[in-house]
Amino acid sequence: MTRQILVFVYSLIAAGLSLGQAADDSTVRVFIFAGQSNMVGSDSKVKDIKNFPLYAGLEQPQEGVRFSYSIGRENKTNSDGWVALEPVNNTVGPELSFARRVTQAIDAPVAIIKCAAGGTHLGGDWNPDEPIGFKMYPLALKLVRDSLAELERQGVRYRLEGFMWHQGENDMFNEDYMKNYGPNLKNYLAKWRRDLKSPKLKFYIGELCTKTIWGMDLRPRMYAISRGQRAVTEVDPLAEYVPTSHVGVEIGHPVGLHYHYGTLGQLQHGDNYAAAYLRSLGQAQAPARPLKRWPYKKGSEVNLFILAGHRNMEGERAFVQDAAKLGQADLLKDNPGIAFKYNLGGGYRKSDGWEPLGQAGYYDTFGPELSFAGVLQAKRLGNVAIAKFTHSGSQIIDWTPEGSMARSRHIYPEFVKFIQQSIRELEAKGHKVRLAGIVYHLGENDMSFYPYRKEAAGRLQTTIGQSRKDFGQPELKWFVSQQPPTDEKGVNRIDVVADMEKVAAVDPNLIHIKAFDLPPQKKRLVLDTAGVIALGRLLGERIAEGD
Repeated sequence: MTRQILVFVYSLIAAGLSLGQAADDSTVRVFIFAGQSNMVGSDSKVKDIKNFPLYAGLEQPQEGVRFSYSIGRENKTNSDGWVALEPVNNTVGPELSFARRVTQAIDAPVAIIKCAAGGTHLGGDWNPDEPIGFKMYPLALKLVRDSLAELERQGVRYRLEGFMWHQGENDMFNEDYMKNYGPNLKNYLAKWRRDLKSPKLKFYIGELCTKTIWGMDLRPRMYAISRGQRAVTEVDPLAEYVPTSHVGVEIGHPVGLHYHYGTLGQLQHGDNYAAAYLRSLGQAQAPARPLKRWPYKKGSEVNLFILAGHRNMEGERAFVQDAAKLGQADLLKDNPGIAFKYNLGGGYRKSDGWEPLGQAGYYDTFGPELSFAGVLQAKRLGNVAIAKFTHSGSQIIDWTPEGSMARSRHIYPEFVKFIQQSIRELEAKGHKVRLAGIVYHLGENDMSFYPYRKEAAGRLQTTIGQSRKDFGQPELKWFVSQQPPTDEKGVNRIDVVADMEKVAAVDPNLIHIKAFDLPPQKKRLVLDTAGVIALGRLLGERIAEGD
């Protein structure tokens, strides 16, 4: 074959590939969103989007994204065909952030079909075989079929790309529905695939958020639903369990606990689905942050500090954009002088080994470790390494050695392994490791729920005692910070500050830090950016005083 013919053949192949790719990139990716109130967007407000910098602009229509919907229960709001994606009824649904993130990551156009109604159950309303009540399954099926038929009439090439499902809270109030959630969900997925003639349709099953009040007072029932969900996703290769317990939750009154994600949580909820979908395409979720040069001399001693806790240690509402407005942008820069590793959100994000200390939180957030480290470096406390282990959707009972009946929420074993592994890794690099202290911020949600507030100090005391045994350090220091607890008549019957004082009084290696002079916070329970920065500095100062 002559060179000219070869060139011609290769050019045809290349052209075919590019044309095929172009055709695929023009194929509309259709996603279905379905479920109950936390899929609707209950207790969210469009006007609040501006408070969360990462999601600015999502109150505006996304003209390039098609949207077809039927939302609500008795009084439904319908799009009556395809429209541009935008908020409906002044609420914020997860589809808004999902669509923006996905369209920024792929070249193909996106369309969303949404059918959701609060207070509905899989065992009845969404039952594909014998729907009762609001008969959501036939309603949703008709909506999807009609929406797809309209695309066909318009000559639009499409493919069903994914089904986002968030539901289950209402099934836990019916004993039969609760114990059969797994089999019912398996049947639900099978019937959708059959009825849409899409046997390989991928499902993304959203975790019920354990940070809500139901995650505490209905812990056994929430756990039963999660077990049913996992029973399906663990055996169905086309179904994925999507964690959501680390996202923000609406702050309620009078104690702060709530049932719904609210505005911030809904935006992050959609982000979670987008991340899961993009992972299925092989797209990395976070840029690599390698520690290019090891910061400590071989053979030197390293002071290892463990930061642990819940939503404020994680930094739920400390946003990088607000740090810049406060003149704290330098705080966010990577610090290669401190080795840092982390396990955040109950494992939702983990570091790839040791990284330079820096902003590592998801959703453009950060924790008190940045300002904490700044104080320790300024005080010249020698080599400092930081390992951070948090889960903002946990309660103190999850950190105890015995845990609760909700075994999937038992944090303590992984917490101990995380610390032990951190020590081994530093020792493998030739260092003598001094476990300088565990810095723990007391659980915020526990302070707002009477049974948990009553047990908080005792449970923490048990965890501290067992950790000293597990690490073979009977004098291991715990620095426990406590912000002003929820001030409400019902929970004020328990003086949890006095309880912590009593525990600290009999334990010389438990340093109780009253973080009572932090900047005023806008919401109960959660510290904003200024509060998280101040908390880190307070912790650093108290440790430096006694080190």
